[in-house]
Amino acid sequence: MTTKKINRDDMSAAAEKYKNWGKWGEDDEIGTLNYTDPNDIVAAAQLVRKGKVISLALNYDENGPQGAKSTYPSMGRINPLHTMLRTGTDAYSGVLDKRGIRAADDMVVIPLQCGTQWDGLGHVFYEDYMWNGYDCREVTSAGAQKCGIEKTKNKMVGRGVLLDIPRSKGLDVLEDGYGITNQDLDDAAKFHGLEVKRGDFVIVRTGQMEAKLKAGSWDGYPGGDAPGFSFETLEWIQNREIAAIASDTWGCEVRPNESEQGINQPWHWITIPIMGLTMGEIFYLGDLADDCAEDGVYEFMFAAPALPITGAVGSPTNPLAIK
Repeated sequence: MTTKKINRDDMSAAAEKYKNWGKWGEDDEIGTLNYTDPNDIVAAAQLVRKGKVISLALNYDENGPQGAKSTYPSMGRINPLHTMLRTGTDAYSGVLDKRGIRAADDMVVIPLQCGTQWDGLGHVFYEDYMWNGYDCREVTSAGAQKCGIEKTKNKMVGRGVLLDIPRSKGLDVLEDGYGITNQDLDDAAKFHGLEVKRGDFVIVRTGQMEAKLKAGSWDGYPGGDAPGFSFETLEWIQNREIAAIASDTWGCEVRPNESEQGINQPWHWITIPIMGLTMGEIFYLGDLADDCAEDGVYEFMFAAPALPITGAVGSPTNPLAIK
């Protein structure tokens, strides 16, 4: 059976159908994060029952996924480069600054989307436009003049829900190239006893990251074949008015993509610039999935602020599920 490939006409139709431009005013720069209101955050705080904090981040170091074998160019993304500016051995040997302080300092060089991270609303353009109809030329060599990630610094807190797709199917991991459907998302929510609500942060596990970690190799992970969201899930996302979505893969959507040649990452084309949806990628979900399976609770308080780097189009984050 041959599946029809998404073409330019399909993209145009989806852009008109799911366009949220102007929904929160002509000056809005945070998109669907507007769906989470103060009452949602208060309610999320009530989900904390046992005081357990679970990080959904990979460590930022040379062991990250960038630089692994892939058919997709890295476009300059590397794993973090960490170096010391002064050390304990310096202090021990008497190499001190003129104040005589015995201390250590360090620095890091890091592409903002090399590990667990948020894609900001200035990251992907639809033709010549970014979120809310801003001209793509608003992102200059000086950074994003509109929709910079710093505009979200009071956001990324609310109710988080985990949809563990493979567990709901009795699997350890979804196979590469598997397109997650609307039915899959609904089935997982039902399996976990969840209702996905307006303003939620929806975290979706495929199991791919854990499989790569178990194998001891990231080969194929950055830009290679992967399970992920099918194009049809745009409807699910729009109807449920979620604040943001995240997954454990490099690029969230299914790869190989469902589109014709020349349309790479078609789901991104609609979610970010058209819907205004902030998305998280490269989230580590193994510990959270195990905990949720153990206690049967798949909702939690979620806190994952971006670093407020002025003009950035993405940001590292240490997402926390608090139960």
